[in-house]
Amino acid sequence: MPQPYAAGPARPTRRAALVAGGLALAGLGACSSDRAATPQPAGSGVAAPTGSASGGVPSSVAGDVPGGAVTDVVTGLRAPWSVVWTGGAALLGQRDDARILQLADGRTREVLTVPGVAHGGEGGLLGLAVQGAWLTVYYTGDDQANRVVRYRISRSGSQVRLSGRQVVLDGLPAAGIHNGGRIAFGPDRMLYVAVGDTSDQQAAQDRSSPAGKILRMTPVGGVPGDNPFAGSRVWSLGHRNVQGMAWAPDGTMFAAEFGANTWDELNIIRRGANYGWPVHEGRAGDSRYVDPVQQWSTSEASPSGIAITGGTIYVACLGGRRLRAVPVSAPGTGREYFVGRYGRLRDVAIAPDGALWILTNNTDGRGAPNPGDDRILRVAPSALR
Repeated sequence: MPQPYAAGPARPTRRAALVAGGLALAGLGACSSDRAATPQPAGSGVAAPTGSASGGVPSSVAGDVPGGAVTDVVTGLRAPWSVVWTGGAALLGQRDDARILQLADGRTREVLTVPGVAHGGEGGLLGLAVQGAWLTVYYTGDDQANRVVRYRISRSGSQVRLSGRQVVLDGLPAAGIHNGGRIAFGPDRMLYVAVGDTSDQQAAQDRSSPAGKILRMTPVGGVPGDNPFAGSRVWSLGHRNVQGMAWAPDGTMFAAEFGANTWDELNIIRRGANYGWPVHEGRAGDSRYVDPVQQWSTSEASPSGIAITGGTIYVACLGGRRLRAVPVSAPGTGREYFVGRYGRLRDVAIAPDGALWILTNNTDGRGAPNPGDDRILRVAPSALR
């Protein structure tokens, strides 16, 4: 029986060779919603679509936003992927040029260009997360692997500086698509890392591989003693491509996940649970796997970053070109906003003042940029009704 993904560094898989020779080509081959069509072999068990987007009940209704409620924080960005805050200062990562920018008064200042980043397809500079005096970064390396590193945060006046690079986790599999890349610190102060299946579907069910998993580790990469599988960073498995993670006030963990050809998912993540990929996508009613609490057709979602505030889960959708709002207390329902208005939405985050910051992603080669794109939009949650 294969052993769970263990504490030592993982070696790049054979699949990772795609990064060197075919990363950009793989990106061009994927369709515009950050997914590549996945042929399903006979007997694959992938559920056929039934009922409405939520599998039997309407999943969302159109929401109203008052005029003037949405403003630009900054424009002229290049494929922004993640935004975080440290001491009130906003830091933004741009996928395609590997730059981390500080945002202030509608302007940007380069803090660091992360070395060794290889952009192509869905790879590049991906997730950011802050805990205390450290910024943690997930990126696709030019050595054919994804990795997690961290930098010490310091200040010179109002300007943020990053230094003292440390490797947290090395040798994660990489490919032209399905790199995952979202990282976040949970309420337990542990680091959660979403790793896509990197087009190796069967790896999502192999506990000895980090692919197709959500990993949980200490801030420096160690294996917590209360993880579900002894000596392993694996927290949950059976994922295709998670790009959003957030926690409700009661500690419930939610994740947004790209499906293949049928259903995208919003899941409640449980310790040691299996979410079914590639046996099925969406709800299957199979007791071996955890079904999503909500699912959407792939044309209406392609969910990336998520954030939770005021009892609502906000989901940024790429191919669906909309923001979804799902009540924590009734996660099978919801509203949708800005349908088609701002194009592809990559991430949503909660600013220190409580406002939502929404990152567009129309300059990543898969969208149709509007004048001034890419941008960060600001909207107060009270305006979403």
